[in-house]
Amino acid sequence: MTVGNLPVLSAEEGLTRYLQSIRKYPILAPEQEFMLAKRLQEHGDVDAAHALVTSHLRLVAKIAFGYRGYGLPVADLISEGNVGLMKAVKKFDPDRGFRLATYAMWWIKASVTEYILQSWSLVKLGTVAAQKKLFFSLRRIKKELGVVEGNELTHAQVEDLSKRIGISESELVNMDRRLLARDMSLNAPMPSDDGSEYIDLLADDRPDPESIVSARQEESNNLSLLSDALATLPDRERHILSERRLTDKPKKLEELGVHYGISRERVRQLEVRAFEKVKAFVLETSGRQLPALSSS
Repeated sequence: MTVGNLPVLSAEEGLTRYLQSIRKYPILAPEQEFMLAKRLQEHGDVDAAHALVTSHLRLVAKIAFGYRGYGLPVADLISEGNVGLMKAVKKFDPDRGFRLATYAMWWIKASVTEYILQSWSLVKLGTVAAQKKLFFSLRRIKKELGVVEGNELTHAQVEDLSKRIGISESELVNMDRRLLARDMSLNAPMPSDDGSEYIDLLADDRPDPESIVSARQEESNNLSLLSDALATLPDRERHILSERRLTDKPKKLEELGVHYGISRERVRQLEVRAFEKVKAFVLETSGRQLPALSSS
């Protein structure tokens, strides 16, 4: 979304000057914000979008400063947060009854945290929600426990936190070591005399070649088995099952009903029957259960 000229945050200009420049933009009253958002929503008004974005640049800066402990330039965090803000403004619906700041906060934080996760280490961090949550809370937890900055958790602390957070001890230790390694050279020698370096502590999450080959073979076998199972179905049932559960954008029951001149409920019945036939074929042929296929 293009919103006109915005303050530029660059190394030449400096962070202080940028923060001063964004203070000139007024904070909008609820009525002003609503009217601007409606103009943007209904008419694509670029000036309205500009006013909405600039009035929330201070919010972005405030959120970005909250993440400055992760070793990345605050200017970069602000730039990423501004991207999230523009996405929020584009998607904001003023008729839902809440303020833009409430809605935009989540988009801003999402952009900043994703940037931190991508930049944090040469070794890819976990992407599941629990690991992301641990990544951003572990520093705070260690501070609450009185752990000296730069020190690892003790075995007793790891054991206690593992139970409290609901994550395995190995995952907790691995994340702690990754956080510590980011603040020093990965090739710095460890305190032990065995010649090892901190990079040796970082687990390689990439699958080994044997696992890759095995996974590809398994995928190929599954696709072949599914193809054979679908071939046993009547044309109509195969088409309905494929359109409902084997595409990225499943068709609605109503669409298929119109296509075949039958009711929505009849389409659903045919879909279920076809799926049960496929499951039975897979079980009989391979002895394995067919995983659930998505439907809408």
